[in-house]
Amino acid sequence: MDVREATRLLKGMRAAALAGLPSKVAPRAEIDASWRRVLGHGVDPDGARQTRLLPLAEVERRRQSSPLREVLPVLREALVSVADAAQHIMVVSDADGKLLWREGHASVLRSADALGFEVGADWSEGVVGTNGVGTPLVTGRPMQVYSAEHFVSTHHTWTCAGAPIVDPRDGRLLGVVDVSGPLSTMHPATLAFVTSVSRLAEAELRTRHLAAVERLRTVAAPVLCRVGGRALAVDTNGWTAAVTGMPPVDRLPLPKSFRAGRVWLPSLGMCAVEPLPGGWLVQAVGDDVRPADAIPRRVVLDLSRPRRSSVTVSGDAGSWTQELSPRHAELLYVLALHRTGRTAAQLAHDIFEDPTRTVTVRAEMSRLRRHLAEVLAHRPYRFAEDVEVEVVRPPHAADLLPHSTAPAVRGARARHHPH
Repeated sequence: MDVREATRLLKGMRAAALAGLPSKVAPRAEIDASWRRVLGHGVDPDGARQTRLLPLAEVERRRQSSPLREVLPVLREALVSVADAAQHIMVVSDADGKLLWREGHASVLRSADALGFEVGADWSEGVVGTNGVGTPLVTGRPMQVYSAEHFVSTHHTWTCAGAPIVDPRDGRLLGVVDVSGPLSTMHPATLAFVTSVSRLAEAELRTRHLAAVERLRTVAAPVLCRVGGRALAVDTNGWTAAVTGMPPVDRLPLPKSFRAGRVWLPSLGMCAVEPLPGGWLVQAVGDDVRPADAIPRRVVLDLSRPRRSSVTVSGDAGSWTQELSPRHAELLYVLALHRTGRTAAQLAHDIFEDPTRTVTVRAEMSRLRRHLAEVLAHRPYRFAEDVEVEVVRPPHAADLLPHSTAPAVRGARARHHPH
């Protein structure tokens, strides 16, 4: 099918969807889901809401604080020359959808300016509709958006392919790398190429992280030789560089406000914490009696941001925040809905629509309980009775765990969606 025919079919499909009418050609499932979310945000299909560009000082602040700055040479070397030759541009956004870097073919850059596709602009899905930057930020998956698959009609002469980049140190979504250009220059291999480059960027971040842990290990090894009892050196994200007097662990969950001094850690008891270059020295001091103010009293499950779910456990002594994988966010959400508990078979049905997948559920719950054992009980799986649980939902029902196909989540979206 040639470009003009494909564009005509897509425009007819979009028009039918906006009018609530059946169409001979159905949109792809991820496009249909995106359009539903965007309609909930009230985006104008005939002209995206214009937003003010970030001040240059704020753009520079975000650039300097973004780990993506470390891998920009990788992205440039792999993508910019190819994009320029193909009359495309490369764009890199942060996790909020703000465009921080943009390079490529000069004439395409000028055309992008007319669309507001420029440094400092907000290209999140809720602002400008379905696109190759904002939509992968919601779904966490690479995506190509072609012509009238864009929700806003002024974007129909463009095609874009974007892939998210995740920080291997903590699983945090850092942003999206996107290649965009005029519809006539679209190539079907663009998405695979951009996805491969995003994986290269993640591999570079992983290599840098391993090098940093190795430097910490060099510093910590002689210190641990002089320390008696149980002790370990961890980086600022809790990854273990060296250990003595105890079985090794890959990662030590750290409180959100970790500091030097005496700190209660659920996995070690009372600890003495000292700073090291690039991390911390953590020594278990032998007092396993949990202080009264360390007892967890409240759990906040924050699902308000797509692909950036977290759980915060707090008591009188302070709070802990744990970033959640998409699967763990689903499981905790279901348990928050069912405070009396769910069996492994019930959770398997809630998540997979298949009650026989209990082995997978038990494995995931075991991983969760390593970090949340104090607030998660089992037989059946549930939140502890004496813990208050709050769920922070997104403003729009369609944005509730938008990556999820779990029956329990789909049902919750439908129940809370305005009619």
